[in-house]
Amino acid sequence: MNPRQASSLAFLLLCIGCAEKPTNNTDIPVAGYELVWADEVSGEQLDFSKWDYRGLGLRRKAINAKETVALDGEGHLVLTTKRQGDDYLTAMLGTQGKFEAQFGYFECRARLQRQVGHWSAFWLQSPTYGREIGNPAASGAEIDVFEYLCKEGDRVHHAVHWDGYGEHHKTERKWAQVSGLGQGWHTFGLLWTDSTYVFYVDGREAWRTRKAISRQPQYLILSLEVDDWAGDIAAATLPDHFYVDYVRVYQKPGASPR
Repeated sequence: MNPRQASSLAFLLLCIGCAEKPTNNTDIPVAGYELVWADEVSGEQLDFSKWDYRGLGLRRKAINAKETVALDGEGHLVLTTKRQGDDYLTAMLGTQGKFEAQFGYFECRARLQRQVGHWSAFWLQSPTYGREIGNPAASGAEIDVFEYLCKEGDRVHHAVHWDGYGEHHKTERKWAQVSGLGQGWHTFGLLWTDSTYVFYVDGREAWRTRKAISRQPQYLILSLEVDDWAGDIAAATLPDHFYVDYVRVYQKPGASPR
């Protein structure tokens, strides 16, 4: 290999590494918003001033367990699904009791799981969800910034749910095509205003809806869930991981995050 070829190869490898490495890019696809809350994921332990475990115990076809949440020491939060004996353990975190926000731009940067049988998600939930049927403005909504199922390939799921999870449950949803979704790092964002939800992937609008606009403060959730919707978990090679580089919340100046 001559010097010019060696130089070109080194440059190519450097570019590949840069594409894979998470960054602290603060550019967002909306104007007029300022950062009000963030977890940049540093150190070796979960920041319990910002997060807490959510829904510990049996949920769907797995058990939410504390041991499935960790930091890798390289600036990433790691949520894991694994098998323990005859059980499957998985992970869920929320900012309930720590942080809530009404309206704003919400974003996380993540590297998604690789196996079927479970799905990763970043979502918002109202503490009063479903309390007043027919009035999501007063009761709040479940807002799924993204859900990713490996069996769907390069498709990501966005959704809004309201009126509880029982007989009155309603939903509006969209499957969006995103090339290369299962590889590398991606950003998932939500702009929530008093009239519209706008969903973004990698800074590009993927979907918008005016249905069921919540006017209530909502908390943030990161999760892995195991159920047949994502395929057969018995076919998965475990453990499998969902990596998060950061979570950030932006609001217009003068707004009051809680």
